[in-house]
Amino acid sequence: MADRQDRGQSPSRQGVAASVGDRPARRGYRGGMSSIAFALAVLAAGFAVVYLLRHCGEAESRARSATKTLATGLLAASALVAGAPSLLVAGLALGAVGDLMLSRSGARAFLAGLAAFAIAHLAYTALFLTIGAAPARLMAPERNPAALALLALGIAMGWRLWPVTGALRWPVLVYVGIIVVMGMAALSLPIPPTGPYDPLVAIAAAALFILSDAILAFELFLLPATHRLRRISPYAVWTSYWLAQALFLGAFAGLT
Repeated sequence: MADRQDRGQSPSRQGVAASVGDRPARRGYRGGMSSIAFALAVLAAGFAVVYLLRHCGEAESRARSATKTLATGLLAASALVAGAPSLLVAGLALGAVGDLMLSRSGARAFLAGLAAFAIAHLAYTALFLTIGAAPARLMAPERNPAALALLALGIAMGWRLWPVTGALRWPVLVYVGIIVVMGMAALSLPIPPTGPYDPLVAIAAAALFILSDAILAFELFLLPATHRLRRISPYAVWTSYWLAQALFLGAFAGLT
């Protein structure tokens, strides 16, 4: 769950970027997208739109699984071609695996998808930490309200989901904790940034991811089977989720 813009590279920011030298967190950054990377991102967007218009809320099918997986997998390919950080590539690729698993039915597929997304969030968290995220920044007046709101959301989700998730309660609770940690790491990114990435876009991406997870949890475990909100919840989940992944790509691979 995260947030989304001062992007101009001023001389002072260039000086800061140069001063950190060959810090491991910045290896592989190119600060922009090649035409191939951009084309892959556009193709991913096309699959995302097809999934939204043709497959959201539909029954399980190979076409549905393939479209959903390609919509995120091509973002991972774009990040790889763009020379984005390996942790970003890993997070997007794991998201594609999670999409494939969650497009299938059954508890085993659900747990596999949950695990893939949990590891993806850990990859994003590690990425944020390697580029300078610092928990102490959450104490700043301009960040503290958002951090407290995120913590409250995590506690509320855990409290509401605990009695209704049955045998899945521990995996779900651990996942909630992981997404809260990822959101906190995003909120503690340095602003202005210390490298060629956009912290505000990354924060926006984290916020959308958390929103998507919250809506999905509500749909899976709390919303009655006949409730009218089920007509729109799959669209809300997919739109917020895919935009989150695309914004992560844009924040770290020069798309924005």
